[in-house]
Amino acid sequence: MKHIINEIQIHYTRPVLSEMVKVVKSSEAEPVFRAFIDEKRIDYKEFFLVMVLSQAQQVLGIAEISVGSTVGTGVNTKEIFQLALLTNATNVILCHNHPSGNLQPSSQDISLTANLHTFGKAIGINIVDHLILTSEGYYSMADNGQV
Repeated sequence: MKHIINEIQIHYTRPVLSEMVKVVKSSEAEPVFRAFIDEKRIDYKEFFLVMVLSQAQQVLGIAEISVGSTVGTGVNTKEIFQLALLTNATNVILCHNHPSGNLQPSSQDISLTANLHTFGKAIGINIVDHLILTSEGYYSMADNGQV
């Protein structure tokens, strides 16, 4: 019996450098995420997004990791780091919304961020912030010393 082994190939095309947006602080990341998320649904369902950045803090892309219910969403941590590795990202900004309107991070938000930060550090990917969005505003875990 003959076995067929498939070759694995990874393909990624970096955006054109002159067209890349630079994000250095939370006030720059927030409008980029808002442009990506459906504002008509921000108070309806929880979304979890990831922004991957180059070493120079230029946005390589944004991905929706999950969509949940009014009370939460599952987060596939493996997918976050697959995206970061595929795009050769050095930095990652996490983002999710709270349909309740409460901007304060939950204990689960804090725990998830700490776990992702620890794992990312081990493989050379920095979790630089975790934003929580509501229709009224945003909260930056980095600005509040939680990343």
